Amino acid sequence: MGAIHWSTDTILLAILASVFLYSLLTNAIAKTVITLPIIFMVVGYLCARPIEALAEPDILDEGKRLLAEVTLVLVLFSDASHVRFKSLRQSFNIPLRMLVVGLPLTIGLGMSVAYLLNPESGLAMALLTAAVLTPTDAALGQTVVSSSDVPEPLRQTINVESGLNDGLVLPFVLFGAILASAGMEGAATDGLATSALLQVVLGPIVGIAFGWGFAKAMDLAQNRDLMAEAAGGVAFLAVAFSAFIGSEIVGGNGFIAAFVAGMVFGNTYKHEIHFIGEFMEGVGQLLTMFAFLVFGALLLPDGLKHMTWNAVVLAVLFLTVVRMLPIWLSLLGTGLALREKLFLGWFGPRGLASILFTLIMMDEFDFPGEQELLACVSMTVFLSIILHGISAAPLSKWIGRAT
Repeated sequence: MGAIHWSTDTILLAILASVFLYSLLTNAIAKTVITLPIIFMVVGYLCARPIEALAEPDILDEGKRLLAEVTLVLVLFSDASHVRFKSLRQSFNIPLRMLVVGLPLTIGLGMSVAYLLNPESGLAMALLTAAVLTPTDAALGQTVVSSSDVPEPLRQTINVESGLNDGLVLPFVLFGAILASAGMEGAATDGLATSALLQVVLGPIVGIAFGWGFAKAMDLAQNRDLMAEAAGGVAFLAVAFSAFIGSEIVGGNGFIAAFVAGMVFGNTYKHEIHFIGEFMEGVGQLLTMFAFLVFGALLLPDGLKHMTWNAVVLAVLFLTVVRMLPIWLSLLGTGLALREKLFLGWFGPRGLASILFTLIMMDEFDFPGEQELLACVSMTVFLSIILHGISAAPLSKWIGRAT
């Protein structure tokens, strides 16, 4: 029997078959230690050689960048839209501590560890490495946030933290990439500081304007019964991408704009925003599948080629000490038991945001040590997908029994 001829259609059919098979077995898979990220990372890795042989590297890079941008804009807007300012002030003391205290401590400790392990790359690359590996992804431990064994306050904390930290870490990622790029020999640094400042300042301004304006317009349309309920998902896309594109036009950072727009939209819009959650459960999950597939097919093999012991040690430290120590410190005085602090510290899996930030920053900037960064991110996300995936169910039962 001859070997399979891997055409574009053949690969696409195999990927769609994997998506359909996963959909058929969703409930059965949920009872195992296997997760969506594990499945599609493996599918991607198995398709790595055929995919690489199908197109020129430039075309693949453009495809990766487009997928990363679309997914990140939707994730940032969607996550931020579900955060309520009143609730944060009243009952979200624990996630606020983790975000306001724990996140900067994690970046600072991560930067120190990255620099100590690889001092020749410089402080800017250490900052970039720490920043892209700080945001967490609740999807990698979905069992934890959906398990009835885990107390509601802990589930809520993990959801809120993972929903907000990817947006809050964006300025650190941006500054790290800009500073590292500026350190390249022959790099043009004229106006770099001004450009960076404009991105961080104009992004939120555009996000506020678009989030507030679109929310008011939609409220007006719904109050006058002009808008069909089914149009909510389309409107969500329009708001998110308008904020992104509008910010890019005036020199702001589109991702920061999308995140701020989502937060303002969610707190301004007077009607139910269930259409955002419904959209992300469908199309959003499909984009997540493809993001992990791209990770397995294009990032992981390249990262493994440049893997060093430094990258492995760094990955292990970022998943343990660099994450858990700052979280433990941020939760001192909250009244949480040690086991609960350790549980929250451990379930800071690295996934979608780290992948997307790395793809976009490597495509947008040239900086020294790109391959080392890719190796560190690849190993951290790979270990996180496996370790957090298989530990989610047993640790959920353990914390349920312990509390």
